Amino acid sequence: MKKNKLFFATVGLIGMTLLAAACGQKKTDSSAFIGDQVKYEIIGIDPGAGIMKTTAQALKDYDLSDWKLVEGSGTAMTAAFDKAYKAQMPIIITGWTPHWMFSKYDLKYLEDPKGVYGGDEQIHTIARKGLKTDQPSAYTVLDRFEWTPGDMEKVMLAISDGKKPEEAAVDWIKDNGGKVDEWVKDVPKAEGVKLKLAYVAWDSEIASTNLVKAVLESRLGFKVDLLQVEAGPMWAGIAGGDADAIVAAWLPTTHKDYYDKYKDKFEDLGPNLSGTKIGLAVPKYMEIGSIEDLKKK
Repeated sequence: MKKNKLFFATVGLIGMTLLAAACGQKKTDSSAFIGDQVKYEIIGIDPGAGIMKTTAQALKDYDLSDWKLVEGSGTAMTAAFDKAYKAQMPIIITGWTPHWMFSKYDLKYLEDPKGVYGGDEQIHTIARKGLKTDQPSAYTVLDRFEWTPGDMEKVMLAISDGKKPEEAAVDWIKDNGGKVDEWVKDVPKAEGVKLKLAYVAWDSEIASTNLVKAVLESRLGFKVDLLQVEAGPMWAGIAGGDADAIVAAWLPTTHKDYYDKYKDKFEDLGPNLSGTKIGLAVPKYMEIGSIEDLKKK
């Protein structure tokens, strides 16, 4: 009886060991072509985003006609990535930094030898024509607003961890009062004056737009309405005066078409953040390093 117990205990231990080993293995098959592993799909975001147009161009330039760019949203993309990452499965996404994903997961960009995605970008603040005259206090703060990728990622990560965007913005202001003081120094208050800030529903722009809203309201007394739209309507709103400003213009690549289309119909206040990047991103456990690796030889 004791021998039987010992036998079953040994078998059970071996089984648990094998199961643990299996669970710890990455579910990528390095012998299989990456396209077959991910069903020739690149998980994207909303179709109006500049990165989607650039990725569509990348598929042409790299002759990846078998591949499909899956449209969706930033939220759907991050959910798909999280599911794949937890299972250690292969996945390819349209990525950009700053983004909280790069703080939470081990990610890497695929090399882009053809330079389709361009180099580092900046995020600019864009104001409607006449804002400087109509609302000089808001204009001054928007013109002074500048932070770092690390600043933005702190707000984004707080939001991804469950805080409401407005709460994450207020917390950042409390922790960075000196920086905010410089933005509002000697700027007259404008109690109750209404402003409209437009933005796209990217995690980065949700963070920055809510932050600027919190600064304008808490420090100067403005009443700020946020307009969540896609990229095209966002730029059209600024050009037509339906929105007062955006802090979400990715240049010179992502929003180039909109910038050129509405040129001379807005005022570019310059970058509020430098050192951004866009491209195709994958988990570091995947054994590919370049967009060229997506082409079957």
